[in-house]
Formats: sequence, C-alpha cells, structure tokens
Amino acid sequence: MSPHFPPPGSARSAAEVNEQIRALWLRTGGSLSAQERTEYELLVVEWAKAIREEIIKAA
Repeated sequence: MSPHFPPPGSARSAAEVNEQIRALWLRTGGSLSAQERTEYELLVVEWAKAIREEIIKAA
C-alpha cells in the first residue's frame, strides 16, 4: 500500500498526521516492512514539521 500524502503546499495538522501514524501501527500489528518503515519515517518528518508550525503560530 502506498502512503497518502497531501500535495505540496497543503499542510495537515499534527493531530491528523499522528492519527495516520497510529493507523499504520495498528494496520501492521506493530511490525513494519521496509516499505512501511519508509512510510512511517515520512510521516514522522511531516508530523515534526506540523508541530513546529503549530508552535510558531501559537507564539
């Protein structure tokens, strides 16, 4: 299954990305294949970016 990411310029909230990360772990039963690990890593980077943006907006 290929990861679903928003088009460039479209940002999801940290909560939305976190929900997708949780769904990935549930779907895989906690054991990631190489492809799923790549998806997870991309999601974590997206989540971190979303968190930074939310902090900047709140400041």
